[in-house]
Amino acid sequence: MRTRRDFLKVSAGGLLLAGGARWVGIANAASDFGPASLPSGTLASAQLGSLPGKLPLIRKSFRPPNFETPISYFNEAFTPNNAFFVRYHLASIPELDAAQWKLAVAGESLERPLELTYENLTRDFETVEVAAVCMCSGNRRGLSQPHVPGVQWGHGAIGNAKWRGVRLRDLLNKAGLKKDAVEIVLGGADGAVLDKTPDFVKSLPVWKAMDENTLVAFAMNGEKLPHWNGFPARIVVPGWTATYWMKHVTSIDAVSQPFKGFWMNPAYRIPKGKFPIVDRFISQETEANTPITEMVVNSLITSPDDGRKVRQGEAVTVAGVAWDGGYGIATVEVSEDDGKIWQTAQLGADLGRYSWRQWSHRFTPGRPGRHAVLARANNRAGATQTLELIFNPAGYHNNVVQRVEIEVT
Repeated sequence: MRTRRDFLKVSAGGLLLAGGARWVGIANAASDFGPASLPSGTLASAQLGSLPGKLPLIRKSFRPPNFETPISYFNEAFTPNNAFFVRYHLASIPELDAAQWKLAVAGESLERPLELTYENLTRDFETVEVAAVCMCSGNRRGLSQPHVPGVQWGHGAIGNAKWRGVRLRDLLNKAGLKKDAVEIVLGGADGAVLDKTPDFVKSLPVWKAMDENTLVAFAMNGEKLPHWNGFPARIVVPGWTATYWMKHVTSIDAVSQPFKGFWMNPAYRIPKGKFPIVDRFISQETEANTPITEMVVNSLITSPDDGRKVRQGEAVTVAGVAWDGGYGIATVEVSEDDGKIWQTAQLGADLGRYSWRQWSHRFTPGRPGRHAVLARANNRAGATQTLELIFNPAGYHNNVVQRVEIEVT
């Protein structure tokens, strides 16, 4: 099986991909813009920073680059490309040339291995588009109590986009997928600074790789993929957390045995039986834990800001977005009194089962003082958000009902 290091060679100009793409350092890639406004409960403070081609985002770490989207950008149905969050595990990020990039589709469980150019990918297969939420598994980790290790995300390691590309199954079928295939292993071009750091390699169960909505995407919201979101091509796995959405994808391998790699086990695991998960990754399960897979039902209040002041008698619109792993949002409920009474919010347009759903609720607070406003989503499978955190050591699946306060004067 190929790894990232199989695609590297040393030249006088530094590290290059075999196709000629240059590796870019990030030591001076971002600029600071001052303190960022963070949700209450997150650790410490953060700075707004900007990566090339991005608007100022909330900087969580610099090397590797991890930047989250400010909540104000989530008032739109689709998150702007230049405001979309950035997540990397490794610090050497390749600046790829689409004209020289190649995708190897190989492995023991394929009859006819392929090597595809960017032109092959965009020209030779049916192109489809899927609206889908992309969310880091650890989104809201920084809100966990007690705090747990990892990137201390607030609410912004998430975005909704229209992803355009080709079905992964079309590539696998053209390469002659064998019946003994168990998993599809995905490799990307980003790399580590130290050789002992494991390459970021993930796998999918064959059934998920063959799902009609799982893509090798080359466009996002009608434009080419941004550099920091996977150019020239990335894997898109609607309904599942972004750990499987391989950026800068360079290799796809079909294998007949469960893949063993650090980023599959011990990383990205949740205790068995903790969450109401339907999509199981059986070949990677152990007695104690299982890989994280589908997103749990969740919602976010995007307006008003926590602590907003309003005059008595002034109408307030509570708005936000809700999403899940692909079952669809049935209802969103809003409480104006810290959870005593719940009312059904108005849902926006249904943009597809994997897209988030906008919602809103308008009310007029009746008395001066502080009012706690809550929102919770319910999906069509009967799941609802929790009022208390389901604790796990990695801080995954934080879908606690969100609470903001308004002050009536």
